[in-house]
Amino acid sequence: MRNHPLLALLLLLATSMQPAFAQDEKWPELDGRNGRELLLKHFRPKTTLKVNQTDLRRAKFPVVDLHTHFRYRFRHSSEQLDAFVELMDRNNIAVCVSLDGQLGDDFREHAAYLWTKYPNRFMIFANIDWRGDGAVDDPATWACHRDDFAARTVERLAEAKQLGASGLKLFKQFGLGYKNPDGTLLKVDDRRWDPIWKACGELGLPVIIHTSDPAAFFENIDETNERWEELHRHPEWSFPTGMFPSREELLSARNRVIERHPETVFIGAHVANNPEDLATVSQWLNKYSNLYVGFASRIGELGRQPYTARRFFLEHADRILFTTDGPWPETRVRLYWRFLETYDEYFPYSEKEFPPQGFWNIYGIGLPDNVLRKVYHENALRVLPGMNDKFRATTAKLKPQP
Repeated sequence: MRNHPLLALLLLLATSMQPAFAQDEKWPELDGRNGRELLLKHFRPKTTLKVNQTDLRRAKFPVVDLHTHFRYRFRHSSEQLDAFVELMDRNNIAVCVSLDGQLGDDFREHAAYLWTKYPNRFMIFANIDWRGDGAVDDPATWACHRDDFAARTVERLAEAKQLGASGLKLFKQFGLGYKNPDGTLLKVDDRRWDPIWKACGELGLPVIIHTSDPAAFFENIDETNERWEELHRHPEWSFPTGMFPSREELLSARNRVIERHPETVFIGAHVANNPEDLATVSQWLNKYSNLYVGFASRIGELGRQPYTARRFFLEHADRILFTTDGPWPETRVRLYWRFLETYDEYFPYSEKEFPPQGFWNIYGIGLPDNVLRKVYHENALRVLPGMNDKFRATTAKLKPQP
């Protein structure tokens, strides 16, 4: 091999390239200027469209935001909480539902954070503790594999209800992360969990469930993937075939759970995790009378299909809940009002300079007042026990629309 002519040629080529691209020399900046090539991360297009820009500073009707994460975003900072309550006042947000309650002493801690100063501005959902005191890297030690797990979880949810919990939130790790002792992923529709879903119905605890993720996250990360840039920044958000269940498997498993427990209210987070296919979500809503949907962090998907999205909201006005995935900066919060209330064209869905969840802008869907009222608060008042008292106490003090 040492005297192989092809190897010698490759070595010669490598040596001849060394001076031009020395190890400590930087490549030319690919910024797209003066005809140069452009890296996608540098792309900052500015539209030349001259269209209506509605500056909405406040929701038209009082709002219940049923999907927020005050534990994970604010880390129990009192200063951030005070500032956000002021934002809520300015924007006509009456009540937010924090989905980070957890259980037991963790729930008590979160409740003290939110309710000590603002008892009428927040509600809290509990979470299931699948691992318990088990080792993170040893699923065989996790609490969910003990014979009494479902019964103990039901007891802890009953305790959480006594402490003030209004529902249960399931995160996407359920189906995409938590494992069995043999290394396979927990199945969403495993019969072991049925007593939990049944108990939620008996306790009056709606279940908001995040199952699967955007369709692009289950596709190859290549030049055809419309969210390539996002997945390039977050490759851990990719769920390649063979390593994870398909998106269709996950959604079908969730739907089997919804069908098996008609007395339990289920809320499909992120438009039932299928905003790319509203026709199918519409079929689910028609089939499962106990299913509702929120659209947290999905106005980017809905707003690029405004005609279809508007028809969807009008057809299912009684089953759609206002949700944001916040707390967000005020600029992003106000984009929700603009999306729902106006017919504005081609505006951003995020306050960030570079689109974080899809390389496009969105359009408003101009909902009528009767639909806005249902989406903003009436549906939440019907679905969440105990919401009425907090909502009325707060809206009596909120300033009316100018």
